Amino acid sequence: MNTRYFHWLAVSAFLGLFGLLMIWQTVLFPSTRFPVALSLLLSITPLLIPLRGFLNANKKSCSWMAYLSLFYFIHGAIESYANADERMLAISEVFLSLLLFFGAAFYVRPPFSRAHD
Repeated sequence: MNTRYFHWLAVSAFLGLFGLLMIWQTVLFPSTRFPVALSLLLSITPLLIPLRGFLNANKKSCSWMAYLSLFYFIHGAIESYANADERMLAISEVFLSLLLFFGAAFYVRPPFSRAHD
């Protein structure tokens, strides 16, 4: 299996997660306690840190993106349990963060590869 497919899967999941977080924080359920800009800054900025290398298929940036996606998995799992109004958005965040994790991780180290280090 070609690793380009895993990178494509990771980039697609990243774009979906990015779009979901943007729409969630601005249009669907904006925060009533914090300014929208602060909510976006805290939720979106971590995804932007390794973005340049991730889009250029740098393996180190892809591994960092896989690590970062786990925070979004945790956030989505907690939100789906705690907040019934936003449960479908949180489950979508969990799904997209898992796709991002597995796509980036399998791009860095493909499963079922014959080469052993």
